[in-house]
Amino acid sequence: MSPHFRKLALIGIGLIGSSIALAARRQGLVEVISIATRRQETLDEARELGLGDIYTLDAAEAVRGADLVILCAPVGAYGALAAAIAPALEPGAILSDVGSVKEHVVKVVGPHVPAGVHFIPGHPIAGTEHSGPAAGFAELFAGRWCVLTPGPDVPQAATDRLVGFWQAMGSMVECMDAAHHDMVLAITSHIPHLVAYNIVGTVADLEADTKSEVIKFSASGFRDFTRIAASDPVMWRDVFLTNRDAVLEMLGRFLEDLSVLQRAVRTGDGPALENLFTRTRAIRRSIINAGQETEAPDFGRPHDAPPAPDMPFIREHGGGDDA
Repeated sequence: MSPHFRKLALIGIGLIGSSIALAARRQGLVEVISIATRRQETLDEARELGLGDIYTLDAAEAVRGADLVILCAPVGAYGALAAAIAPALEPGAILSDVGSVKEHVVKVVGPHVPAGVHFIPGHPIAGTEHSGPAAGFAELFAGRWCVLTPGPDVPQAATDRLVGFWQAMGSMVECMDAAHHDMVLAITSHIPHLVAYNIVGTVADLEADTKSEVIKFSASGFRDFTRIAASDPVMWRDVFLTNRDAVLEMLGRFLEDLSVLQRAVRTGDGPALENLFTRTRAIRRSIINAGQETEAPDFGRPHDAPPAPDMPFIREHGGGDDA
């Protein structure tokens, strides 16, 4: 099944949307790219960057005649967007998205999908802490996972076509149940972000002199927390509101384990601490062996040059940026 599409419509053009546009164009996967966003200044920026062929503030206009439509806006906007574009969706088209949660997407988008349109929610697990149309780069998805959660009624041919599209942009693709996706991502992505926001927030609330010393002497651990906590606030607000059940379940487990760790520190239980740290090193080794990280310290990022589109600092966060 060919991954080539006649017209790709991107609804939202932040980091993920712009990276899709660049990667799809580079690989010759589409003939026409139509871009819709809710703000004129964002649309103007996308036009200046040459990300598409058609630019509009009307999402319904953008999807007319498109055989692939990808929602790249914050997941909190999906319901309204789905209702707006539904009458204009082409029979036989594939409708997908890039959101970090999937059960919510099925719930709010699914009821609006017309008969004959193939709805295949998706989540490219790739990104940076940067946002906006200029933040995108064609290599963003290279060697990164993209999870698809097609429903039981979606023809296999449609799923295969979308799988081929993501693979052609460099992604490794896996299909799974939407609920399972949300539980896995709650612990691998959502809880780490929540912890990062909380730790950096604690520093923000410190007395001025202490805060300045923390910033001055930041080691790699805290520095990486600040990078994660710099992620798009609207996107992550929506993630936690729409994946609430899975996040709360995993957060409960995390807090129970944290209590055990707190007790070990308080009682001076060295063997318990060493046992935990030994087990967690094995997880790190598994991640390296899976090709999701390098052996270099500090997440393998060099510090002799700032982040740039041609030298991305990739991390798992997923989801569409604010359009």
